[in-house]
Amino acid sequence: MELYKTIIQGKLLYSNANSFAKAFKMYELRVETYYKNDIIFEADDIFDEEKLTLEIPRLVRQLYDKTFKNTVTLLEYCSQFAISGFVDAWLIQEGNITMYKHLEPISDKIAVKEYIKGRDLINEEGKEQEAIDALNKAIDKYDNHAMAYERRAKVNFILKKLHDAKRDYGKSIGIDDTNARPFLGRAEVLIQEENWAEAIEDLERAIKLSVALQPIYWHARRLKSICHMNVGEYDKAEFDLKLFTKRAFKEDNPNIKWLPWAYYQYAEVLMELEKYDEALESYEKASADDIPAIKGIPKGRIIRKRALAKKELGKNGVLADLKQASELGDKPAQKLLKELS
Repeated sequence: MELYKTIIQGKLLYSNANSFAKAFKMYELRVETYYKNDIIFEADDIFDEEKLTLEIPRLVRQLYDKTFKNTVTLLEYCSQFAISGFVDAWLIQEGNITMYKHLEPISDKIAVKEYIKGRDLINEEGKEQEAIDALNKAIDKYDNHAMAYERRAKVNFILKKLHDAKRDYGKSIGIDDTNARPFLGRAEVLIQEENWAEAIEDLERAIKLSVALQPIYWHARRLKSICHMNVGEYDKAEFDLKLFTKRAFKEDNPNIKWLPWAYYQYAEVLMELEKYDEALESYEKASADDIPAIKGIPKGRIIRKRALAKKELGKNGVLADLKQASELGDKPAQKLLKELS
């Protein structure tokens, strides 16, 4: 039998002692009768009767796939007694995800149904108020619904109600500080307020609480690089952008669309650090013919910056690049071309 790398983390919240007791009892019963103890966790290791939670701090271990599947199936069963929270689990072979499971409550409980309804409505344009109404109902039924507060905060952010968004993100974190998403969300509000230092703190928490297999991890790294650039911490921005630009994102990963932007920003940071060879390489990636246009960054500007990197290195092609940038309408390139000709 082959061993696989396994990552499991998450937290489930139970609304009352009765629901918690049912989940705990069924976990113990099924471990013995169905799975013959071929399970990762003992019940006492993950169930907390005082807090009414099932919590798994990040576990990284080599396991057989049968043990992983048994554990995930049992956790999925126990999640149906919960009212909020989630557990993520990955089975990885040679760096490739063999299996991924996102476990969360799905039941007829009003707090659960209204949360799912509100969460799904967020993705429909013009349905923001309906989403808030549903999430309000979920919170009314279960005041400690951290995920409902987080999603309501997201709607408020979309509606540019930044004060309300920050309040709800704070409430979500206050209930459950093991979820990366509200830290990322609050950081986005802080970025709008140009509060770079506090945004960096929240983004560091989001990175720590997520794993590199998740899009949110890379979203947080990209935003953190922006914060560092705004306060002149170019060495720290370089670290985040280097990781981002070296990552081989799959086509369905939303971060892949940000790669051209990251190539350009990485080059800008490297120029500030006087690492001109690496900067030129990144400008070339950002200006490649097969790279889509970068919103807010004209191609002429990128090619002019590429010319400046070549100039610093004493390389050929400076005038050719400036001419191309000038033809693309870049006025600083036109001025430089006149000065150098």
